[in-house]
Amino acid sequence: MRKRKPKQRIIQPDPRFQDKVVTQFVNNLMKGGKKTTSFKIFYDAMDIIKEKSGENPHDIFKQALLNITPAVEVRSKRVGGATFQIPTEIRPKRRSSIGMKWLIKYSRARNGKGMAEKLASEVLAASKGEGAAVKKKEDTHKMAESNRAYAHFRV
Repeated sequence: MRKRKPKQRIIQPDPRFQDKVVTQFVNNLMKGGKKTTSFKIFYDAMDIIKEKSGENPHDIFKQALLNITPAVEVRSKRVGGATFQIPTEIRPKRRSSIGMKWLIKYSRARNGKGMAEKLASEVLAASKGEGAAVKKKEDTHKMAESNRAYAHFRV
């Protein structure tokens, strides 16, 4: 067990939308410390979304994240030689980071030309409640629901 909680880093809001969530998302999107490239990919994706939908891309992005973020997850716990999948609530900070990571993961897995294009199409799909990332959330919730009987073993 840790003796003290790690110090929370202060995240600066992004230049275009003045939103800390966007900066956090860009940090997750970043590979090899190339933050400028990540911001370019993200903003290009936002421009593509604006072009395709004609609505505010920031609102669509927020809606997509809302549709992806899970409320419960299953954790493994050994009880008397058997391993049980125990459904657990997820704390808010972890919820949003899981949602972001899924969005990025399934954007990368998509087929399309360029990361901005892939990200834009996954965000649009997620905002409508479809796409691979939303399916992942639903599967996670189904798994938690089917293992509800073991909730009394809570970690």
